[in-house]
Amino acid sequence: MNQKESIKELMQIPSVGVSIANDLYGIGIKKIKDLENKNPRRLYEKLNKTTGATHDVCVLYAFRCAVYFASNKKHDKEKLKWWNWKNLTINENKNYEH
Repeated sequence: MNQKESIKELMQIPSVGVSIANDLYGIGIKKIKDLENKNPRRLYEKLNKTTGATHDVCVLYAFRCAVYFASNKKHDKEKLKWWNWKNLTINENKNYEH
């Protein structure tokens, strides 16, 4: 799968546009399945380290939403909106490798 195809697939995730899809691609997430059961905070920290910049915390919320989408077959429609992840967490206390 090339970068263009990966970005297109990642943009199928609710709340993921071109920018977030490119961020995910830049840290090694090439397809939706790659997000299953990941730790969103670690993905966010990896993005900050990779780019050498601290990204807005809303990127973390979008990553939480994306991991939720990838990790569940049935979705609560309110959890498919990135802004609803401000006070919610998912998998952030697990020790996944990224």
